[in-house]
Amino acid sequence: MRSSILVETSARHVHLTSEQVEILFGKGHTLTVKKMLSQPGQFASEEKVDVVGPKNTLRNVSVLGPVRKAAQVEVSLTDARTLGISAPVRESGDIAGTPGIKITGPCGEIEISEGVIAAQRHIHLTPAEAAEFGVSDKEVVKVKLDTARPLIFDGVVVRVREDFSAAMHIDTDESNAACAYGEVYGEIIKN
Repeated sequence: MRSSILVETSARHVHLTSEQVEILFGKGHTLTVKKMLSQPGQFASEEKVDVVGPKNTLRNVSVLGPVRKAAQVEVSLTDARTLGISAPVRESGDIAGTPGIKITGPCGEIEISEGVIAAQRHIHLTPAEAAEFGVSDKEVVKVKLDTARPLIFDGVVVRVREDFSAAMHIDTDESNAACAYGEVYGEIIKN
């Protein structure tokens, strides 16, 4: 049975709808691929925005593509404190009742009424990969990182979908706590 998984750091980023892209970057604008990400079809775009909170602004935040049905701003808890908001830890897409924020681009600005989260640490797997690891969708596991500052992450949600690729995602706060720099692998430990 497989137990070692690639651990990637997911820095602050924004997901937008196609309408929001046009407001922020101009009529008819679409996101420009800068770099493909580990999850199939997902990419970091050339476009950047500013995320404006009540206390401070995070400048030049990456916009990830493709566009989505709803805006979502993913920040670390340190970022949330800097912005002056309280971002709940949630799975991606679970934005009901979360704080809103202002997002500005070169051609306009939008105010979203909800959508700011600190992403729950999670693992992406295909059904075949989940079978190899002996885990299932929505299962919660631990992952041990053997780095300069070894750490065991608890509360890691397994997400299984045919269009995923094996990788664990943590935010910058978690990455810094574990010295998870460069190519890092973790060992999945069943609860």
